[in-house]
Amino acid sequence: MTKVKRTSKVMFDRIALIGIGLIGSSISHACRRAGIAGEIVGSARTPATVETAVKLDLISEGYVTAAEAVEDADLVILCTPVGLCGPIAKEISRNLKPGAILTDVGSVKAAIVRDVAPHVPEGVHFVPGHPIAGTEQSGPEAGFAELFDGRWCILTPEPHTDGKVVEKLTAFWEALGSKVEIMTPEHHDLVLAITSHVPHLIAYNIVNTAAHLERVADREVIKFSAGGFRDFTRIAASDPTMWRDVFLNNKEAVLDMLGRFTEDLTALQRAIRFGDGDMLFRTFSEARTIRRGIIQAGQDTAAPDFGRPHTSEPGLAADKKKS
Repeated sequence: MTKVKRTSKVMFDRIALIGIGLIGSSISHACRRAGIAGEIVGSARTPATVETAVKLDLISEGYVTAAEAVEDADLVILCTPVGLCGPIAKEISRNLKPGAILTDVGSVKAAIVRDVAPHVPEGVHFVPGHPIAGTEQSGPEAGFAELFDGRWCILTPEPHTDGKVVEKLTAFWEALGSKVEIMTPEHHDLVLAITSHVPHLIAYNIVNTAAHLERVADREVIKFSAGGFRDFTRIAASDPTMWRDVFLNNKEAVLDMLGRFTEDLTALQRAIRFGDGDMLFRTFSEARTIRRGIIQAGQDTAAPDFGRPHTSEPGLAADKKKS
């Protein structure tokens, strides 16, 4: 069971969530569990989302605009698709409180620095961040407090950032259950390109390939999609808007990793064509060892799942906590 650092001490009197989907709503749940927020307010692109967030008690007050939401906030978290962060930063610039911390949860960091930093006024501390946690679900109803438990959160502060601010934001994410790592935006984007971005791209592509094949295969591809296809393509249900922005804003690292992946895939193709069983066995064994390392590091569970239905992601999280 993951040990979560809990505190009854309020770290921020007012937190503003700009975007209240899976990550934003989960931050709200985790903040309340840890008792570190005096008040949580927020805004979203649609009034219906704001209304739902208020009904679910994710925020005490909802606003039509991000500019209104950030007023008097000690911590502002951009929980929107990467492509929206720059325009939102420009919108809220004049309303940010001196001394406030501005951060984000985007899966790309160099583009966030490029688009957001120019709009951050003097006296406001900007620390880009990325909690590496999520599910394929979206919307305010999808969030749950355990989402960040035992997961990594990467912070990519600029060189001139006040160390005490980084320490405070580190403590914030630790209170939400995360482990925190500090790195440069460029290194983050390279690492995430292979650990997250390329796998999503492959999942989206293989689902579309299967859908095209199914049209000439008596609809058997989807019908018999248990096992590898089902498990591997789960992430293809993720938010298309978010992932479109990820690939457009991390294109160099993604293309680099895709090139390496293609080279390795070609090597496997040759091994199959020429019957090189030793190469296949060696490659599969190495991959199996790495997969076991991921489980030992606490980033996944080896518990079997044979396609049993799950009523909700929070239930899933509870199951993981028991393991």
